[in-house]
Amino acid sequence: MAGLLKQETKTVEPFGWFDRIFDEWPAMFHLRHMPTAWFDDGIRVDEYRENGHLVIRAELPGIDPAQDVDVTVSDGRLHIKAERREEEKAEEKGYRRRELRYGSFTRTLPLPEGVSTADVTAGYKDGILEIRLPFPEPHTNPIVKIPVTAS
Repeated sequence: MAGLLKQETKTVEPFGWFDRIFDEWPAMFHLRHMPTAWFDDGIRVDEYRENGHLVIRAELPGIDPAQDVDVTVSDGRLHIKAERREEEKAEEKGYRRRELRYGSFTRTLPLPEGVSTADVTAGYKDGILEIRLPFPEPHTNPIVKIPVTAS
């Protein structure tokens, strides 16, 4: 028994390589700037009507709204641009995992026809940017009965 060596065993995740492929494939093909729905690099929003306003709530945690948020309206579209700045260099901390996103994020939303941009307001609280636009009253044409005559 003196000649036996203890052999170390490694635990192997059978599909670990498969998970890595899905995590890394956008970078392999330089596809990091594709639409939000594909890679989730954009700004997530909720959009609804409330008390005669169109309300858009955008998820922007860790952003300084005075410096890092730009909201504009042009050509019937609302443009939201934000930037999350990295505070310290990653090499100094010896990260094991980095999933927080840094850099520029944008989202463009079409606005309904007739939305007035004159009274747009925007506020930021607890990581949520809330934009309110007055929603136009729907134009309803009165129903006019047309008499039909027999020929």
